[in-house]
Amino acid sequence: MKIVQAIKRKNSPFEFKDDQVLKNPLVLVFGNRFILEEGNIYGEVRKLFPDGHLIFGTTSGEIIEDKVLEETAVLTAVEFESSSFLIRTKNVEDFKGNLPELGKSLMDEFPKKGLKHIYVISEGSTVNGSALIEGLEQGKSLAIGLSGGLSGDDDRFERTLVSYNEDPKKGEIVAIGFYGEKLEISSANYGGWTPFGPERVITKSRGNILFELDGKPALDLYKNYLGSKAVDLPKSALFYPLSVKESADAKPIVRTILNIDHAHRTMTLAGDVPQGAKVQLMMSSVDDIANGANMAGQLAMKNRTKDPELALLVSCIGRKLVMDQRTEEEIEEVKSVIGEKAFVAGYYSYGEMAPFVEKGPCKLHNQTMTLTLFSE
Repeated sequence: MKIVQAIKRKNSPFEFKDDQVLKNPLVLVFGNRFILEEGNIYGEVRKLFPDGHLIFGTTSGEIIEDKVLEETAVLTAVEFESSSFLIRTKNVEDFKGNLPELGKSLMDEFPKKGLKHIYVISEGSTVNGSALIEGLEQGKSLAIGLSGGLSGDDDRFERTLVSYNEDPKKGEIVAIGFYGEKLEISSANYGGWTPFGPERVITKSRGNILFELDGKPALDLYKNYLGSKAVDLPKSALFYPLSVKESADAKPIVRTILNIDHAHRTMTLAGDVPQGAKVQLMMSSVDDIANGANMAGQLAMKNRTKDPELALLVSCIGRKLVMDQRTEEEIEEVKSVIGEKAFVAGYYSYGEMAPFVEKGPCKLHNQTMTLTLFSE
């Protein structure tokens, strides 16, 4: 596996650490929305990699090496020496919002023989990640790994852009299928958030839209908890996500709020919030989040036979807001576990995709650090 990385700042070209020439590479460009909208980002990267497979995604912060950057684009180009990959895309508008159908249709386009893993980079501002994953899971076996994330737009929640071999655009979902006998891929996630306050029951919801808790408008209750911070919704909600437990035996899943509807007093979350589920507010500290990143690294490294050569990290915008000036500590915690030799790249997101346990079904998470580790 040969890898090169570069950083692009506003009104500047990409700056590379070396000039190694790659053949037919997979090129991942994660960047601030304004950087990806500036000029001709696709044409610029195409000139750098004439035979590359170029994937773009907007972020809420860029990760490269042990750094967390803002208002940049980070590029990671990978040449696989004994493995192969296949890329397929779908757009939300073509499926009229039927995300399970979109996910299954997308997965059906990948030949299953030799398929090791699917990595997804999705539109993040409107997509119900749970519904998308439901469709993706329908078309694959548990032996095939699935991970990835929902793209971000800082804390603006305006629009997110994704693309493959074209200018970044709205509504796009990109999936990369990895094939190869020597290829080893593992993924894991962990949070570090603690529930507090009373446990309430979801009495009315539809998909990822939350209407009522304990028979009362959900937004009203949430605003009461936030107090003076309610004026900064939906940004302020990132500091207090919801723990959602679908049944007594289910593991809690963290959900963050993407949008609010003041007129109907509802909240739209990144993933499903089923009726009858129990919810609690959650909070965290800088140390808890850093420790969570360390645990995510440990889980991703568990049972691996090879040291990772590439680590793709997807962390949540809410974690970044809590960490503030200490955000890079969670990247440092990951690197302390996976080793210094692995190239690290990634972004801060509106949602993370990974299984709870190795080879288990993929779930949508919020407020977690998610790792996908590659080696040949």
